[in-house]
Amino acid sequence: MQVLSTALLIVIAVLLFGFLIFFHELGHFLLAKLSGIRVNEFALGMGPRLFGFRRGETEYALRLLPIGGFCAMEGEDEASGDERAFGNKPVWKRILVVAAGGIFNIFLGFVLMLGVLAPQKIYATTVISQFTEDSATSAAGAQAGDRIVEIDGYAIYTDRDLSFAMALADPKAIGMVVERDGRRIGLGQFAMNTQTLEDGTEVVALDFYVRPEERSFFGLLGRAGADTFSMARMVVESLKGLLTGRFGLNEVAGPVGTAQAISQVAGAGLSQGFGQAVSNIVVMMIMITVNLGIINLLPLPALDGGRLLFLIWEGLTRKPVPPKYEGYVHAAGFALLLGLMVLVTFHDVWRIITG
Repeated sequence: MQVLSTALLIVIAVLLFGFLIFFHELGHFLLAKLSGIRVNEFALGMGPRLFGFRRGETEYALRLLPIGGFCAMEGEDEASGDERAFGNKPVWKRILVVAAGGIFNIFLGFVLMLGVLAPQKIYATTVISQFTEDSATSAAGAQAGDRIVEIDGYAIYTDRDLSFAMALADPKAIGMVVERDGRRIGLGQFAMNTQTLEDGTEVVALDFYVRPEERSFFGLLGRAGADTFSMARMVVESLKGLLTGRFGLNEVAGPVGTAQAISQVAGAGLSQGFGQAVSNIVVMMIMITVNLGIINLLPLPALDGGRLLFLIWEGLTRKPVPPKYEGYVHAAGFALLLGLMVLVTFHDVWRIITG
């Protein structure tokens, strides 16, 4: 029974991952239609076409592989005489269409976050309620009622920010700022109590409790928005860590590593019930969809953000970059991106094999 449940969770995870990519393309599709751009095909899935139908000018198709989809617009990558072609629309409309995919991914993260938070009756805050025995945080000068607002320079707005910052902190020298009676008070740097994980890693052990907050309708909306924003900040901070060398290849996961992580969190959730396992998967999906949204909007070749950069240049100079040269840039970026994906996937497999 355990094996069947795990297998079912993996299938659910694969389908959900495909849905996240499909939802990204749906953003392009809806904004293209609203902008009067001709969409030749909108497909669910990739690979060989299974079946489809035509409605108006657009072919709607279901394809074999459940790993996303695509939105093929007229004149998207080549010149077209059709007045409704992508390239013949005003630059501001093209910017909206290109940006819509990433924005839809982030919005989906918000909707999924609502689904995760709605069943909860109380939420954790960042206000300290009490301390454990021999608390290093208390010894550093923190008091009950203090709101934690910064850890090692990282702004704290939600308990997710707090957990993320604590996970990255150096247990031997953590810097904390709290808000007390409307004033910001720095506690300086101090050593936190620690605990050792199974792999030997030493991490911060929380030595205080935070106040709960009761659920309300508007509180739920605000909390879902704040938590989604927190996840977006985690993505940005993680990318900064990769660029500065703080994180290495071991902290990067491709599709194989992501599937393994989903399987692990699902397995952990199964010990508490199938519903908890699904909830764990949804939280992973939120992180993945926010990742997709943020990364796709970065100004990198072959990504939506790279195309946005060219469109913004066109809007500022009133002169588009010749399609030939833009194509060269995106082709080179795609080759580099593909090479990175191969490297990360190989590392994922090697990590699984070697444990």
